[in-house]
Amino acid sequence: MDLLSLLGLIIGFSGILIGQALEGGQIDSLLNGPALLIVFGGSLGAVMVQSSPDVFLRAMWMLKWMILPPAKVQLGQIRKIVSWSNIARKEGLLGLEAMVENEQDPFAQKALQLLVDGSEPEVIRSIMEVEIDTREQADLLAAKVWDGLGGYCPTIGIIGAVIGLIHVMQNLADPAKLGSGVATAFVATIYGVGLANLVFIPVAGKLQALIAAQTHVRDMLVEGIVSIAEGENPRNIEIKLKGFMN
Repeated sequence: MDLLSLLGLIIGFSGILIGQALEGGQIDSLLNGPALLIVFGGSLGAVMVQSSPDVFLRAMWMLKWMILPPAKVQLGQIRKIVSWSNIARKEGLLGLEAMVENEQDPFAQKALQLLVDGSEPEVIRSIMEVEIDTREQADLLAAKVWDGLGGYCPTIGIIGAVIGLIHVMQNLADPAKLGSGVATAFVATIYGVGLANLVFIPVAGKLQALIAAQTHVRDMLVEGIVSIAEGENPRNIEIKLKGFMN
């Protein structure tokens, strides 16, 4: 579980709210439903227009990675690959058939199946690298949805500000209605800039980093499988794969 993301959001929003209070302002003055609806609804609608349904849904699904990120390169994974190497060395590649059935990760299962089928090392590498590139590009497209939200938010915030000012101009003769219009105008701008820089752009950046880490894990697995296919010594495979760890 990645608590750093939650901690970052708490610190970011707390800094703004505490700063507002220290300046003598009222925290509830930053709460404005119409402004939030304009900024969030407008930005979400814009990014839905630019995205395909699959990419948009993938982006929403990937949001859980902020708290539950994909597995990184771990010593346990390296040990698993080395154990496959030992089995292949003692029993031959067909000895890994049971490992194929028990493997939970579809990517690793596919690589193992190619190994058991007796595919050449370069064939295994070529097939799996195509899948790595395809998955990486699909995930990066999904991450750009959050980047797009970060780009649209400030602009939609300006639209909200203009709407608020229009409301003010239309009610100059009624001072009682001026307050809500001015509040919407300024708060919409804060929402636009705040959501972009505290939420959406950081989420996009974090997802891109996680995608890079996941690609790194898959590269390590392919390297291990190819090394087994080439008949390398298990000890040498272990040393090589540990080079993928930070």
